[in-house]
Amino acid sequence: MTEPSHTPHAPLHGMRVLDLATLFAGPLAATMLGDFGAEVIKVEHPLRPDPSRGHGPAKDGIGLWWKVLGRNKRTITLDLSAPGGRDTLLKLATTADVVIENFRPGTLERWGLGWPELSSANPRLVLARVTAFGQHGPYSHRPGFGTLAEAMSGFAAITGEPDGPPTLPPFGLADSIAALATAYAVLTALTARHTTERGQMVDMAIIEPILTVLGPQPLWYDQLGYVQPRTGNRSRNNAPRNTYRTADGHWVAVSTSAQSIAERVMRLVGRPDLVDEPWFTTGAGRADHCDVLDEAVGHWIGRRTRAEALTAFEKAEAAIAPVYDVRDVMDDPQFRALESITEVPDPDLGPIRMQNVLFRLSETPGAIRWAGRAHGSDTEAVLTELGLTAADITALRTQGAV
Repeated sequence: MTEPSHTPHAPLHGMRVLDLATLFAGPLAATMLGDFGAEVIKVEHPLRPDPSRGHGPAKDGIGLWWKVLGRNKRTITLDLSAPGGRDTLLKLATTADVVIENFRPGTLERWGLGWPELSSANPRLVLARVTAFGQHGPYSHRPGFGTLAEAMSGFAAITGEPDGPPTLPPFGLADSIAALATAYAVLTALTARHTTERGQMVDMAIIEPILTVLGPQPLWYDQLGYVQPRTGNRSRNNAPRNTYRTADGHWVAVSTSAQSIAERVMRLVGRPDLVDEPWFTTGAGRADHCDVLDEAVGHWIGRRTRAEALTAFEKAEAAIAPVYDVRDVMDDPQFRALESITEVPDPDLGPIRMQNVLFRLSETPGAIRWAGRAHGSDTEAVLTELGLTAADITALRTQGAV
């Protein structure tokens, strides 16, 4: 199979990334780089493909999650634990800018593919190592996934109703945050390479990026001994902030992080008297009186349809949003205007719709050039480009290395 075309003016055009990772942070970081022009080569075991190919719903036996996670990636097979696979990976590394992996610490070293070997083969290489707990420390050799990071970071402890259990997200939140951080770390290391002329190793622990996005909790505890409790949809920092049910059975979310917005909301719902209360002047003060504020807002919204509530809030320049499921997302005019969901041609399923690239650049935009491809579909093409002959590739197949 020939190499699909690349966009020469994409911002990451000319960057080559070897994606050795599985489930989900490492591969998603590679996807993000591929969306903006990097050539991503997905390396999978000949007999054990990336498990994401079998995660979630499938159509006609084709895993749909992979169509998103594997987009813009060429796919090859290599058994890295076999001598032929190891040697081939080292040859590929000499042509690459980045390797992304998420094996347990020590695994690549056991195969003779650790940082000393990779950096010796290519001193300009950036190796991004994505694991649950990082490359050192007492937990580093434990198996782990994003769920454990969501538990250990403090996220689950503050999520859910006050009288309910800690709540985990129903999707890969920690993995996705770590993917963003990994893509950022890779680009940072590549920028540093302009000065040092050398690559370096990125140690990304999935437990850390989610800890960062949880905000000032460590500082609150350090300085005040304060431990944030579960508050459901409410906030300890401002009010009213909650979800409210409309007269026609829908839900809407209201946020009042800004003082001016809080004042507009209370005037809109017929309680301007509360704006004059001394405690109303700060977010913390409003949070301490969330019961009275929620009652006022909830009563007003509960007597109106969703359309009526949204229209009234928009007219009052107050912050509100409908609580959507994916059906609403696909039909929403704002998402359509942003082209947040885009159609991608696919040889297996025909036209398919998925999330677009993460952001818009005015001069060098990213693009989805193709959806996730079949296991090993580019093996022969990539190895031929590497200089291997047909006889070499046949020998590797005989050894079970590809």
